[in-house]
This record gives sequence, structure tokens and C-alpha cells, in this order.
Amino acid sequence: GVTLRPDVYGDRGLQIYYNVSDNKTWEGLVTTLRTFLTAYTPAAQHLNINCTSDTYFIQDTFDGPNKTKLSCKFTSDMLQNCSGITDPTFGFPEGKPCFIIKMNRIIKFFPGNGTAPRVDCTYVGDESRPLEVDYYPVNGTFNLHYFPYYGKKSQPSYSNPLVAVKFLNITRNVEVKIVCKIIGAGITFDNVHDPYEGKVEFKLKIED
Repeated sequence: GVTLRPDVYGDRGLQIYYNVSDNKTWEGLVTTLRTFLTAYTPAAQHLNINCTSDTYFIQDTFDGPNKTKLSCKFTSDMLQNCSGITDPTFGFPEGKPCFIIKMNRIIKFFPGNGTAPRVDCTYVGDESRPLEVDYYPVNGTFNLHYFPYYGKKSQPSYSNPLVAVKFLNITRNVEVKIVCKIIGAGITFDNVHDPYEGKVEFKLKIED
């Protein structure tokens, strides 16, 4: 599955409504992002290693401490304008909010068949209507060196890679429905029985 932060559920799934001129409506959303990213500080990631290759990180041996496998670092600064570092309010008061997308862990899964899977967000049912999005890291990809995941026992310090999306042209005072899909070989997003498989769908309304 795929998860979204901030994650506010309404009667029918994920609904994020806020008013740019009322900070009480968005402060909780920003806090959710900030709290979520505490697991991605350099201090929290100190057991993990810097990975530079763009290929799967296949480990046949246990080279980590106490007979574990190594895990690649993912730090929040990789999310640039959506890291909370340069902009601690994640674009919410400007009406250009950041959302963070995470793929759930699947043991020994090699997504993308050698090409990094990427996030692609569009309006639901109106894919031709232009949705302006900035993706972080660039191109909205999950680097292959975070895969495969060998399980909690083998990789106790593993952290899921993240992709942040920043919506730049959301019309004010209208509810819009957005879907963010993960595009890559071996990833399906049309399973009617599991709406969160390979994608996340949500309603967003930014009032002013």
C-alpha cells in the first residue's frame, strides 16, 4: 500500500481542508509532517549508510552490526523545499502545501524492474487538466538502493524512502480530488479490493 502524510480522514477517505488565513486550520497538518520527519533526521539515521548507486542493494551477507544487513540513509533534507528545513510550514500558509508519500514495506520486493519507481499525481477523472506539482527528490523517484527490504530482523534500522509532492496551482475554495500513483513495473494501482495499493487518493480544499 501507499500512505500519505498529513493523513486526515473524513467520512469518505482522506480529506485535507484548511484555510490559508487561519493558522489553527493548518498548524496540526504541519505538526503531523514535522513529527513524521523526526525519524529522518541525521541523528535518527546514524546507523544507516550513505548509498550512491542507483541500483538494487542486494546483500547476500550480513555486514551490519550484530549480524544484520545494512540499510541506506534517507534524510529529510533530500526532500528539499518539502523538508521542513528551509520552510518550516511546508508551504501550507501560501496555499502550496507539501504532502509526503511512502510505499509500505514488502519483503524482497524489487519494484520497477531496474528502473526507479516514481510518483505521479493528477486530478481524479480529469487527467488532462494540468496539475502543477514539484516532486522531491527530483522526478519523484524512490531510489532503487532502498530495495529490496529484507525484513525487520535483518534490517532493524531500515527507513522507507519518501517522495514529497508540492502542489503549486490548486484553485482556492473548491474541493479537488487528487490521486498520486506509483508508476513502475510490478506495481499495480487498479485493484478494486484495495484502494491504497499502488496509489493514494485524497480530497483537498484550500480556502482563503
